[in-house]
Formats: sequence, structure tokens, C-alpha cells
Amino acid sequence: MKAQTFNRLLTVKEVAQILGVSPVTIRAWDKNGKIKTIRTPGNQRRIPEEELRRILGNTGPAKS
Repeated sequence: MKAQTFNRLLTVKEVAQILGVSPVTIRAWDKNGKIKTIRTPGNQRRIPEEELRRILGNTGPAKS
């Protein structure tokens, strides 16, 4: 039997703070397909932790 892995879902604000960008930037990246998000039943964006790791692995933290 395979072990289940649970992928934590992060808010736009959390991801923006981690990457050093604004929440508006995260929403634009979602719209442009640069980051994958999941929509909640209330239509809020959530970013899987795995997707954040992918972004960090590709680009590293954003610089101010």
C-alpha cells in the first residue's frame, strides 16, 4: 500500500510573503499560467506547497 502524501495549501498572501512579491503578482502569475492554483468553493486561490517548492527550485526567492 502506498503512503499518502498530503500537500498543504497556502494562501496567496503566504506565498507572496515567502517569495518577496505582492499578492497582486501572485494573482497575475496565476492568470498567466506561471503558477498553478486551486480554487476553494468560495473561489479563493490556494497554492499547493508542492507548487511553491517548484517555484523556489526554478527561480529561488524573489529579490527586492
